[in-house]
Amino acid sequence: MKQEDTDTSVETTASGFFVRRRAALLCALLLTLMAANMLSVVRRKSLTVDEPLLIAAGYYHLTAGDFRPVNEHPPFAKVLGALPIVLMETQAPAIDSRPHPDYDYFLGLFHEFWLANDARYETLAFWSRVPLVAVTLLLGVLVYAVARRMWNERVALFAVALYSFEPTVLAHGRVVQTDIPSAFAYLLFSFVLYGYLRAPAPRRAALVGLTAGLAVVTKFSMVVLGPVLCVVFVALFLVGPRRGLGRRGALASQAVVVALAAVLAVNAAYFFRQREPEPYNFSLTRIGLSEGMDATLRGPLAFGHLALQKIFPVDFVSGVDWQLAHNRDGHPAGLLGQHSRHGWWYYFPVAFALKTPLPFLLLSMASIVWALWMLFRRRGPQGRLLFLLVPLALFTLLVMQSKINIGVRYFLPAFPFLLIAAGAFLDWLLGRFPRRKGAALALAAVLLGWVGIEAVRAYPDHMSYMNQLARGRPHWYYLSDSNVEWGDDIRDLALYLRERGETRIGAALLNWQVLEHYRVEQASIFTPPGIASEETRYVAIGASLLNGSTVPGGIDGVQLTEEQRVNYFDQYRRRTPEKIFGNSIYLYRMKE
Repeated sequence: MKQEDTDTSVETTASGFFVRRRAALLCALLLTLMAANMLSVVRRKSLTVDEPLLIAAGYYHLTAGDFRPVNEHPPFAKVLGALPIVLMETQAPAIDSRPHPDYDYFLGLFHEFWLANDARYETLAFWSRVPLVAVTLLLGVLVYAVARRMWNERVALFAVALYSFEPTVLAHGRVVQTDIPSAFAYLLFSFVLYGYLRAPAPRRAALVGLTAGLAVVTKFSMVVLGPVLCVVFVALFLVGPRRGLGRRGALASQAVVVALAAVLAVNAAYFFRQREPEPYNFSLTRIGLSEGMDATLRGPLAFGHLALQKIFPVDFVSGVDWQLAHNRDGHPAGLLGQHSRHGWWYYFPVAFALKTPLPFLLLSMASIVWALWMLFRRRGPQGRLLFLLVPLALFTLLVMQSKINIGVRYFLPAFPFLLIAAGAFLDWLLGRFPRRKGAALALAAVLLGWVGIEAVRAYPDHMSYMNQLARGRPHWYYLSDSNVEWGDDIRDLALYLRERGETRIGAALLNWQVLEHYRVEQASIFTPPGIASEETRYVAIGASLLNGSTVPGGIDGVQLTEEQRVNYFDQYRRRTPEKIFGNSIYLYRMKE
């Protein structure tokens, strides 16, 4: 080789090193700003509706090895959230060892837990969220790593920039919940499976199984990966040998490796703890299979259910049962002024369109069209495009079948694929028009800057953020539940009331129990029709209750009609509030 060739090669290698280093530093800066953003909000916001339960449940997972509390959610987020407070001097009542205490028992236990730690409530609340913020940053690192590995540094930076300023990610990346961890696990699983399909091997098969197991212990909806892997291995078994992907015997043994690794990961998440199996009739009744069941099916189903509880932890199987029942029964929700218990197939596309900054929404739509066009025209990296489109399509179809339409957060596992696709599309634009590279760079800068402006505009109220498509009406008209109210503005409400000498308020709020930690009593304003509620100077109504979807169906034994239920707070919809907290709590002055 000539000397000048060697020098050129060294210069190219050095140049590539500095580009990678600069890109990594920029990524680190973006994620550092994101962490500072989330931690500053954590200090200002109270716990959301589910967090007091999940954190306390995680405490008992770690200290008592008991996974019965809140077993309808897998342990990953709960254990992470509880880990810091286990290391502190946390007080906790003992947990009952009876096999099947009812749910009210656990609610009472958690209430006692927080009362015992009332003096350090905000300290525990802050530190329990820090590990979940770390998971959010780790997902950002994974987005960067996957995008850089499969495309280049510029795609990775575009994706991380969009990620670090996305309001839904900022909102749910700071809370103890299952959504961001499941987004991390789903992207990791998809990336590992992509690598395995390119070159099947036992070691990669083990990684596929471990990441699949990780996914299902972050969120139970990820059990869909089991059937997905079955389809994958059937396809490999049929066509793999013809395409040089290994012999059928080797592929079959690797399928066994995947299954064993997944079982190991699930059991490890439950600390390899096991308890007495639940009776099959208890679980089958819960998910509605016992009603009208043919007697010939009952025996095989009972045996299969028992076998699952021998292979997997009982609380894992019980949690999946619970989620199946929840999806069967549905959940009250609101969408564009409508109300339903069983949801709408188009709910998540509409929620995504309303809750996502317009530049990201436009980039997501454009990048999907671009990827499909490239795929059908057989241009560009076909395998990498499929890596983006197939997991995105699979998860989108899954959530569109769901009857639990209570938050765009359920769609978060699809976000990383949209982010990377948006980055790849922007990168393609820059390469497609080299003579107009300046214009393409300006367009990218405008779009990314716009997303940043939206994040600043939403701060610190990312939870209730909606874009300019939702300008015509109050946010509670368009969506309900965690999209508009999740209890994290109760601290600001309580402080506002205390400044005015108020210690008792009429309230209809999600997570109203938090009021007592700030020495404010709640006078319930839920009374049967025709009966006046207790008079208070102020009344606070949560946005989701103004929507009507989360109003209970019965009050003091009196059943409400559907019209009465969804319009229970109609009089407040027409009043002007004295103050609105975070676009989620409306405070009304009732008398001087």
